[in-house]
Order: sequence, then structure tokens, then C-alpha cells
Amino acid sequence: MKVKLDDVIEQILFASESNQSYFNKNTGEIHLIPDEVESFIEFKMEDDFIPEWEKELIPIAKDIQSNPDNYIPLPNKYDINEYSIMEKFCISLDNEELREIMYSSIKGKGAFQRFKSNIHNYGITDEWYKFKDEALKEIAIEWCEYNSIEYY
Repeated sequence: MKVKLDDVIEQILFASESNQSYFNKNTGEIHLIPDEVESFIEFKMEDDFIPEWEKELIPIAKDIQSNPDNYIPLPNKYDINEYSIMEKFCISLDNEELREIMYSSIKGKGAFQRFKSNIHNYGITDEWYKFKDEALKEIAIEWCEYNSIEYY
């Protein structure tokens, strides 16, 4: 089975604590399943408690639960570790003074907010997003290769 690498990257971008994406080995489709849908199935809730757009995902989520061997979970928020990507970005900066400022900004509470403020303040937003995009692409390629999935 083949998968479009951009589709894998897109799902990785949407990764959060409240959802999980799955690759269907039979169809090549990727499905994003919110936790609410899994809870809906687990607790056998009435349809009234779930938004209309999520109702379409119920049969897919049930199939994932019934046939787990047909699906491969995509990297989730914890697999991605955005903090680690930020740290690598800071270390990669050529300007030593900026490297020190950025690296110290990601230590301690509020690291994500300080980092985002600093990339704007120092005009390196574009560099950050290019770096992050490349890191996510690497994660997607590693996931495909680990799971023996061809990508294009």
C-alpha cells in the first residue's frame, strides 16, 4: 500500500491529546478519530450526544476496534515531541548569541510561549517553520519506513 507523504504530515500536524489518526492498510486511507468518538463507542452513548460530523466516524472507529490489525496508528502528540524539535532548532542557529537566547528561552515554565515570542521578536519565524516542517517530514518518513509503507 502507498500513502501520500503530505497526507501523513498533515495528520501529524493535527495530532493532539484528544485524537488519534490511523492508516488503513487495506484502503490506504488515513482516518482522524477524536477521543469523543471512541468514548461514544466504549460507553454506548446515544447519537444525540455526538456532533453530526463525528457520527460519520463511528463505523470507522468501530472497525478500528474490531480489526486493529488492519490499522496502523500514526505518530501522536507524544511521539512528535515538539519541545525536542524546538530544542534542536535552537541548537541549529548559527548566531551564537541568538542560539543562547533561544535555548535559554525554552527552559522552565512558559517555554512554548517564550519561544514563540522570541521567534517573532528576532525575526526567525520563517526559519522556525521551515525547520519544523522538515522535522515533521522526517518523522513521517521514519513512520512510513518503520511500517513498510511506500510513500510518494
